[in-house]
Amino acid sequence: MGVALPPFQSLLDAHRADVYRFCVATVGPADADDVFQETWIAALRTYPRLRRADNLRAWLFRIAQNKAIDAHRSRSRRPTPVESVPEREAQQPAAGGAENSEPALWARVRELPPKQRTAIFCRTVLGMSYTELALLLESSEDAARRNVHEGLKRLRKEYAA
Repeated sequence: MGVALPPFQSLLDAHRADVYRFCVATVGPADADDVFQETWIAALRTYPRLRRADNLRAWLFRIAQNKAIDAHRSRSRRPTPVESVPEREAQQPAAGGAENSEPALWARVRELPPKQRTAIFCRTVLGMSYTELALLLESSEDAARRNVHEGLKRLRKEYAA
């Protein structure tokens, strides 16, 4: 007995902007495109085998969160920079997201532990409910609330310093 899933293109069209904004907020503009692409490739591979379709948005954000964690881990394996690098003009991130309004703040958000980083973005920027956030984080609603609270508390402390 299969699950009635919408066409994958419909899913992509409905959630592409929010998933991309999540990627930019969690890994930064330099790695966002790769994480975004990897998220959708992983989703496409798994999509035909899904057993539940009750919250596809949370499922997509869980994949994006995992890909963002992978990107953070891969940074530690990158080559060490050389002493002098030729100067070049920095690329400006695309307009339209909250993550563009205060780059220093979003850089600090990217330094938070993965669950707090995801909880802060999904709750404050996407307006995700705690129920949906709990599904995404694979935790209870209380734990989802706690991740938002602890992340905001840490940001307030660090941002004020």
